[in-house]
Amino acid sequence: VTRFNVNQQMLNFASYIIICSCVNFFSPHFLLQNNHVARNGGMYKKPFVEYFEETPLLVAVLTYMGYGILTIFGYLRDFLRDWKIEKCHVAREREEQKDFVPLYQDFENFYTRNLYMRIRDNWNRPICSVPGAKMDLVERVTHDYNWTFEHTGKVIKDVINMGSYNYLGFAENTGACAAAAAEATQRYGAGVNSTRREMGNLDKHEELEVLVARFLGVEASMAFGMGFATNSMNIPALTGKGCLILSDELNHASLVLGARLSGSAIRVFKHNNMQSLEKLLRDAIVHGQPRTHRPWKKILILVEGIYSMEGSIVRLPEVIALKKKYKAYLYLDEAHSIGALGPGGKGVVDYFGLDPRDVDIMMGTFTKSFGAAGGYIGGKKELVDYLRTHSHSAVYATSMSPPVAQQIIASMKCIMGEDGTNLGRERLQQLSENTTYFRRRLHEMGFIIYGNEDSPVVPMMLYMPAKIGAFGREMLKRNIGTVVVGFPATPIIESRARFCISAAHTREMLDTALTAISEVGDLLQLKYSRQKTPSLEEDAYLESQD
Repeated sequence: VTRFNVNQQMLNFASYIIICSCVNFFSPHFLLQNNHVARNGGMYKKPFVEYFEETPLLVAVLTYMGYGILTIFGYLRDFLRDWKIEKCHVAREREEQKDFVPLYQDFENFYTRNLYMRIRDNWNRPICSVPGAKMDLVERVTHDYNWTFEHTGKVIKDVINMGSYNYLGFAENTGACAAAAAEATQRYGAGVNSTRREMGNLDKHEELEVLVARFLGVEASMAFGMGFATNSMNIPALTGKGCLILSDELNHASLVLGARLSGSAIRVFKHNNMQSLEKLLRDAIVHGQPRTHRPWKKILILVEGIYSMEGSIVRLPEVIALKKKYKAYLYLDEAHSIGALGPGGKGVVDYFGLDPRDVDIMMGTFTKSFGAAGGYIGGKKELVDYLRTHSHSAVYATSMSPPVAQQIIASMKCIMGEDGTNLGRERLQQLSENTTYFRRRLHEMGFIIYGNEDSPVVPMMLYMPAKIGAFGREMLKRNIGTVVVGFPATPIIESRARFCISAAHTREMLDTALTAISEVGDLLQLKYSRQKTPSLEEDAYLESQD
């Protein structure tokens, strides 16, 4: 919003806070308040219900006041540090380099130094066990207000894990998948130490790619060792100068980086807003490229399956309809939806019952539902063959570790039922039941939660900055591990706790967590919702309208 000038730090930062507050307060996302049920002329086979309740006005005002007070005290503390009254822990340029252009700007770290540091103990907690449904945490203390931590030597046992992307419970060190990965380690070793195009192409990699293509229902697929690089390194191989990328405003940083690296023109449409997307498509067709007005070489739409901060699901039937209407290409990131949505666990395409061939580039990661690492690109054989020779991630990156590849193969076969058991189907069913139960209970308690009713990502709104740290600490006191998120990862008005539901969670674990959430909600006054929870009869009516 404001281009910072280091010589006018105080005035500009105050302006930034004020403008951000106004922009967020009047933004369309902030004003979303109605639970939306979409059918759109038969595009949806069942009601598409998402919750985005409006922030209460008093809560919004108090939130801005909280950030304003913290900002004032931040400047006061920086003043005391400059005069050596308070010890300064931040990184500074060396004295002999005082005449150099600064390697990093001290003012840019104002938020980290004065706001984030107050609640830093809620993140980077060391885990000393399998991060499954329950986990063990290393206890740590700080004597300098979160600048440094010391381990006490004690372990906090059996903390219920409500924050990991372990949707199907495959983050485990026992069972068929773990045994298969251990066997692969014995046979192939832990690493390959080469790229796929040199000496790092194993039979396991090719077996994995054939399996992924069959799982997705596409002609071919390609696996990569890092999920983030799957986006950031492949998008530049697909688009370039003279191309246009239309990106959802809430897309992941890897998609944003890939779009920027491509050199393509970028236009951002409002989150899941088909009117905004169609307007950009129409303008792109009518006006063409700036100045020359030549037609765009390509138009690529970037969307995600499940948005991990909002818990919302992409309106894929409508996106595909627009993509076909305007002859654009579609890039679908299924990092959070693959394995977690659909009757067969095949992601958002399976969830809506669509044809995988309608999505030009199907991308996903193995880091969530499969309990592994890396990512994939799926689509036509010509697309995959092109990426094998033009993607920097394919040409220069070290290939996937063999035990990781085997973990993916074993877990994917389990989901598909090709391991000879019903375990995969049972886990999919358990995840769906856990998600519905957990979301309904939070609604009944009076919390404001965001996202789609079928999304295993459940954001619960906290709003005020002081409540971010307090919620995480109070939950840990009750042996519940949670993830709390605030600005700049979210809009300044929309700090939240983000729960991730897993098939490994038992009903007893969820009830224990819900009881603790309710207690902390009462303690911190987090039950902001003023909406009536849909009754079972209303839900039945919605289903009958399908």
